Amino acid sequence: MTGPSADNPLPLAGVRVLDFGHTVMGPSCAMILADLGADVVKIEPVPNGEPTRHLKGFGTGYFGYFNRNKRSVAVDLKSPEGREIARRLVAETDVLVENFAPGTMDRLGLGAETLAGLNPRLIYASLKGFLDGPYAGRLALDEVVQMMTGLAYMTGPSGRPLRAGTSVVDITGGMFAVIAILVALRERERTGRGQTVESALFETTVFLMGQHLCYAAQSDAPIPPMPERVSAWAVYETFHTADGRPIFVGITTDSHWERFCATIDRPDLRDDPQFRSNNDRIAARPRLLPLLTALFGGLSMEEAVSVCERARIPFAPIARPEDLFDDPHLRATGGLMPTTLPNGVRTALPRLPIHVADADLAIRCDPPRVGQDTRAVLAEAGYDPAVVERLVEAGIIVADGAIDNSTDGATDRAPDKNHKRLAG
Repeated sequence: MTGPSADNPLPLAGVRVLDFGHTVMGPSCAMILADLGADVVKIEPVPNGEPTRHLKGFGTGYFGYFNRNKRSVAVDLKSPEGREIARRLVAETDVLVENFAPGTMDRLGLGAETLAGLNPRLIYASLKGFLDGPYAGRLALDEVVQMMTGLAYMTGPSGRPLRAGTSVVDITGGMFAVIAILVALRERERTGRGQTVESALFETTVFLMGQHLCYAAQSDAPIPPMPERVSAWAVYETFHTADGRPIFVGITTDSHWERFCATIDRPDLRDDPQFRSNNDRIAARPRLLPLLTALFGGLSMEEAVSVCERARIPFAPIARPEDLFDDPHLRATGGLMPTTLPNGVRTALPRLPIHVADADLAIRCDPPRVGQDTRAVLAEAGYDPAVVERLVEAGIIVADGAIDNSTDGATDRAPDKNHKRLAG
């Protein structure tokens, strides 16, 4: 693992973050801050930590992915002693991130107004289902707001609304919260004071739907879902190669078309007046697409990729998530970083997809065990070791990762051909 040096600190070095987040939205926000160099202390409930440690199915990937580069403190916030720990940590904190249900932090005595009195420089990031308004008291989930805003309608065919295939709204909502936090940090440099910033699932999804709203404002007909849209491009299709594998091909400009025709040695297609421009080709799709279906159907996947690369047109073999472990571009660029999960499984997970000057936005510490850093963080907050031990014995805190029920308990299991865990 690599990390910052004294000569090359990470962009957010010196920023302390308390992460009260759970599931995806809050943890993704705090993970981005952590990757950028902030010291992120994750506050988890005792005794077993954040509930996503124990999810199955699609939830299996939540904790291990969204909690790298963080330290874990496990504390009982329902106890007076636990709340006092939180307040002492807040006093030396720059940013607090929370995505509890509305009113939860206030009931714990950790609401924005209360903590602003304790630490006027605190930036309090509240990530919710809805911003203030008639819906503010509702509970929301990624899938709920996809249904509410038309995103699910746009994703599936008519009559079959379909959520996106990843937690796109949770993650994007976390990203918008990061933007707000960075703005607030910049404002604090000018004013010396913190502030409350907010992001929300519903408004995030509405923002994502803006292009469709703009389309609707200029159309007399209902907006069709994406599988039934009238494409702006003549060739924007999935074809099947001779070995039965699907490949998506986009020919979106006249230059693309000319290079493609030259590559496949078909000047007759290039010179055909029905195929001269993109709009001509759209009108001629009933004739054009069968020609291309036959062409790609006579090529192997390797040959089809070679044609598309030489023609310099957009294309993509249709991949499954696990195919990314062996992606040559990710291997060459270090796009997947070696990560050891709390249960000992070793794998490789995506790097933050940005470059910032010479900063190495790499993994500095693996996702923590429950309470792995409790003793260290409380020592930094001035707690006497004897007091810490008393709190451990009373069950107010969990320390040193002593309890870790995050998975089935299997460790270092060898990858097989169907499930790559370790990429190297």
